[in-house]
Amino acid sequence: MRCTVVLSALALLVAACDVSIPTSQAPAEEPKWVQTPEEAARSFTEVVRAVEPVAERECRRRATVANCDFLIAVDPNPRAQPNAFQSVDVQGRPVLTFTASLIGSVHNADEMAFVMGHEAAHHIANHLARQRQSSADAAEVFGGLATLTGGGTSDVEKAKELGAVVGARAYAKEFELEADELGTIITWRAGYDPMVGALFFTRIPDPGDKFLGTHPPNKARMETVARTVRSLGG
Repeated sequence: MRCTVVLSALALLVAACDVSIPTSQAPAEEPKWVQTPEEAARSFTEVVRAVEPVAERECRRRATVANCDFLIAVDPNPRAQPNAFQSVDVQGRPVLTFTASLIGSVHNADEMAFVMGHEAAHHIANHLARQRQSSADAAEVFGGLATLTGGGTSDVEKAKELGAVVGARAYAKEFELEADELGTIITWRAGYDPMVGALFFTRIPDPGDKFLGTHPPNKARMETVARTVRSLGG
């Protein structure tokens, strides 16, 4: 295991999920920090040291993806909204990126550990590839239907674009709950309390149970965490 923390903004591929405040509800002012920058940096570093090796072991144990060498990156822009997301770099290495404001806004190390475990879980469960495949499959289906109903080239292309969006979102909620479950396991095995950590999600707007929404209701997420903790003997 090689513990790597990159303190810079990276050019990244499309992320499977994020934990940012929805744009329509995001505050206009600079994000408020719960901790001082020094406290936040120290706590974040400690969490990385505890969580990263556990995530990498879990990744290799499940053997669902080829690369388990996580790169932990920080976007230092202090005005960027609280956000964390999983992606892969051009070499195929999994990257977990956290904005400085998210690192400063978590209330405790348990929350930071849970967010980190959740993002790592997206990679371990191969959600990016599964999302791309679902998007491509749906695009072909929608395009085929448009062709069968006599649509022209433009109609078919628009149908494919719509299908790609529908396909990308079809399993979004399921993926989030999968990441919550595995993220709970990673958080627990790293020595943190997932139930305390998951409270982070209760402080962001509840997305509800919208059709083709990207995130499940907060209640469903907390129930998933609680059920997983019970299965671990907690």
